[in-house]
Amino acid sequence: MVDVAIVGGGPAGLSAGLFASKNGLDTVLFDTDGTWMHKAHLFNYLGVGSVGGSEFMATARQQVDDFGVDRHQGEKVTDVASSGDGFTVTTEDGEYDADYVVLATGANRDLAESLGCDFDGDLVDVGVSMETSVAGAYATGAMVRAEEWQAVISAGDGAAAALNILSAEKGEHYHDFDVPDTASSVFGGLIDDE
Repeated sequence: MVDVAIVGGGPAGLSAGLFASKNGLDTVLFDTDGTWMHKAHLFNYLGVGSVGGSEFMATARQQVDDFGVDRHQGEKVTDVASSGDGFTVTTEDGEYDADYVVLATGANRDLAESLGCDFDGDLVDVGVSMETSVAGAYATGAMVRAEEWQAVISAGDGAAAALNILSAEKGEHYHDFDVPDTASSVFGGLIDDE
């Protein structure tokens, strides 16, 4: 049993994984590398001057790995179902139970549909928290937006989902805000001194 299961390893899924795991939630992420980022070159991602999509993905994956996300590269999710107070994520290799699930599968909305999430036309219907009509299930990125398929927006959706899960777990509004004075105690050897 994990706290959070994330289906999808693009910017939304990796961002959700980073925020959840960095803040103490046991997190598993399934990534089949189907992201469109490999066709992209980022010039419009805030804080990044210019980087190829594949290079960006390699950096993002390393970052989530460094913060302890249990990333299952190449393990395809075949089903997500409500199970008791949480969810069962079924893959080609087994089943995983989680308290929360974050769907970050790009424009593929099949898992959201089979889970019973409400739709607004072709889009998964979510609130500002990215939570779907199924309590504890979140949807992010292209599956909730008709045209805004952009890396920084997707990453923001993933972060919003994770922060709302953290708020639910901690029983209060949770903010992920790091300051230089605490960086070494929080990040240890991961600090970039440049």
